[in-house]
Amino acid sequence: MGFCIFNNIAIGARYAQQKHGAGRVLIADWDVHHGNGTQEIFYGDGSVFFFSTHQYPWYPGTGSSEETGYGEGEGRTLNCPFPAGAGRKEIIGAFRDKLVPAAEEFKPDLVLISAGFDSRAGDPLGHFQLTDADFEELTNIMLEIADVHSHSRLVSVLEGGYSLSGLASAVRAHVQTLSGQTVKAGSGTSRP
Repeated sequence: MGFCIFNNIAIGARYAQQKHGAGRVLIADWDVHHGNGTQEIFYGDGSVFFFSTHQYPWYPGTGSSEETGYGEGEGRTLNCPFPAGAGRKEIIGAFRDKLVPAAEEFKPDLVLISAGFDSRAGDPLGHFQLTDADFEELTNIMLEIADVHSHSRLVSVLEGGYSLSGLASAVRAHVQTLSGQTVKAGSGTSRP
């Protein structure tokens, strides 16, 4: 619908399933827009769990909390829509209070992040208020899920952001956390 020609995260999920034997894949999307394409691709597929926090109502107009999947995919889509101005409390709260328990039930073999940074404060398109420290915490939550359920198998895919300085700063915080420079895993041990 104008933002992506190819859905990189969906291609990565299917590739991991077909070529590397990942049976269950969890995709978390913290971009300010709803991941409508990712949701549509996996909406009836019980092997992929899709989680999205996003501004709502807003483009593309999808992602209500009632959209949960169908058939084998019923209950495998979890949307957490928030109004403009949402920030740390709402988004990190959704990851901790909704995604972590959902991952405990789903038990993914692989964790993927649709890492869009237009949910950062100051983005000219998005109206969320996340900070670089919030992206560090979101990254830590995802690392903890991967550590517990998928032998630390996690892939992050850059999705976007429209403030070049904000994008650079948020991506740096995310990558440093992924590399273990600021991470403490759920067990309390430092990541290598």
